Amino acid sequence: MTRSIRTAAICATAIAALAAGPALAQGKGKAAKARLLDPAVADDALEISKRVQCGEADGKPGVYHWSGKVYSRVAGEPDRLLFKAEGMNIRTCTTVDDPVRGKGWRLVSRELLLYLDPKTGEVVRQWDNPWTGEKLDVLHIANDPVNQSPQFPKSASGTPYSIPTLRREGRWFFMPFEAPLFYTNPLQGEYQDWVGGKYHAMEIFDFAFDAEEMLDTKNPTAYPTVSWVRISDFLPWMKMRGRQGQLVFNAMGNKLKSADELPAVLKAEIAANYPIYVAPPPVDDKRPNETSWTVFKKWVDARKPAK
Repeated sequence: MTRSIRTAAICATAIAALAAGPALAQGKGKAAKARLLDPAVADDALEISKRVQCGEADGKPGVYHWSGKVYSRVAGEPDRLLFKAEGMNIRTCTTVDDPVRGKGWRLVSRELLLYLDPKTGEVVRQWDNPWTGEKLDVLHIANDPVNQSPQFPKSASGTPYSIPTLRREGRWFFMPFEAPLFYTNPLQGEYQDWVGGKYHAMEIFDFAFDAEEMLDTKNPTAYPTVSWVRISDFLPWMKMRGRQGQLVFNAMGNKLKSADELPAVLKAEIAANYPIYVAPPPVDDKRPNETSWTVFKKWVDARKPAK
């Protein structure tokens, strides 16, 4: 997801998680007796979030997959189906201790989204822009890394950790959140507050998971489903030259038991062109997060002829 599941650093804003505490007995290293987590307790809420986000244990990969479509929306014309899409995020978590805020965790990840031909389902290498008539090379989303800040039982101000959007309906938990984005666009100049050019988008995530699987600590993790919507400007590689319009991404997916469950098109593309996506970044990764816009800037700058 572009800043998520792209922004999964997005993901960081609203679905964070932690602590191996409930899973291990202190001191002896033996498995603690299974119990039910209580979402109203800060440590347990943190553990629930960790089960949404992470793999089974520190350093063990977790994989999300999502599948959907990409539409254009331009005033005065019908919406167009531009692409189908297949995406994945591979991540892992590590325990982080803070003397004041307690034992928490940090997530590191990288994510990939492929644009597919809506009729054939094949990976699109070049795209005929229907508005300009140009044939353009396609830059698929390949953001590495997409990491999150550490999450703890207490915030910096001492507020207990909670998941305010979490609600239960029968056997299901639902955890929706919206991430409105409005920040400096790396492709624009330094006067964006005066003349515009800011990156403006919204990402919407809706997680759903089985309450019994999530709350019972006998289960080392949980396997939620997720829906993802992104509304954003046209992508820079589309070379729209400031034309009015937006893109609407709509996808659904889930956390997988392993990367072996990814669809064939993703596994083939990773093997051929994105080999590092078989594993998450190292847990001590200190690199700044990438987005579709920062990756594009490096991509287009590398293609400029030498002066």
